[in-house]
Amino acid sequence: MRFADRTVLITGGGTGIGAAVARRMASDGARVALMGRRREPLDAVARETGGLVLAADAADTAAVKAALDDLHGTHGPVDILIANAGGHGVGPTTEMSDQTWADSARANLDTAFVTARECLPDLIARRGNIVIVASIAGLFAAPDAAGYVTMKHACVGLGKSLARDYGRKGVRTNVLCPGWVATDMADEEMRMLVDGRDDVSSVDEAYALVTRDVPLGRPATPDEVANVICFVASDEAVMMNGSIVTVDGGATVVDLPTLAFVED
Repeated sequence: MRFADRTVLITGGGTGIGAAVARRMASDGARVALMGRRREPLDAVARETGGLVLAADAADTAAVKAALDDLHGTHGPVDILIANAGGHGVGPTTEMSDQTWADSARANLDTAFVTARECLPDLIARRGNIVIVASIAGLFAAPDAAGYVTMKHACVGLGKSLARDYGRKGVRTNVLCPGWVATDMADEEMRMLVDGRDDVSSVDEAYALVTRDVPLGRPATPDEVANVICFVASDEAVMMNGSIVTVDGGATVVDLPTLAFVED
C-alpha cells in the first residue's frame, strides 16, 4: 500500500497507460482522480478503481482549475500528478496544417504544462511529485511526425525545467519515455500500417514489424509501463529528479548503422 493516503491526479486516465496506472495505484492505496475529455472511458475506469471522474480538457486552464476545486472538495490536495494525456501530430511537414500542429501542441505539451502549473501549489505543500509521460519520440525523430516528435521533445524539456526549479521546494519531476505500447491508440497506427503495406495483414504482424529490431522483440503492455511509472512516483525513487526513463524493450540502445550486419 505504498500510495496509502496519497491523492493522485492522472490525465488521460480513461484508456491505455493512464487507465493501467489508475488500477495499479488504486490497488496500492491511492485516492485516484481521472481527468480526460471523454467521460465514458473515465467512468469505466472509475468503476474499477473507485476513482473520481473529472471530465475536463487538461489543456484548458479554467477547466483544470474547476476540476481541481472538485478534487480538493472530495480528496484534498494533489500528492502526485501523472501527466499522461497525449495525442498525434503526424504527417509530412509540407502537408501539416497549422491546426494539426496546434492540436499536437495542445494534446501533448499544453496538457502537461497546464496541469503541472495548476497542481504545483499542492505539490509544493505536500512535497509531491510529477511524472510526465512522453515517448522515445521525445529523444529521437520518427518519420513524418514533426508535430508529435517536437512536442514530446518539449515535454522532456518541461520535465527538466520543473525538476530544476522546484526540486529545492521538495517537488520531484521525472519523464517517462515509452516505446511501442499495445494500446488502442497504437492499434490505430498498426491498422494504418496494415492498410499501407502488402506484406502486413494483421495488427499483430504490424506490431511484430515495428518491434523487429527492438532487443526484446515486442511492444510493452500498458501494465508494464504503469509498473515503472508507479515506481518512479513512489518513495522508493525519492532521489530520482529530472530523470529521463525509457521503457522501450531496448529500442533506444540499438545502433541503427550496424543493423546491416545482423542476420535474421
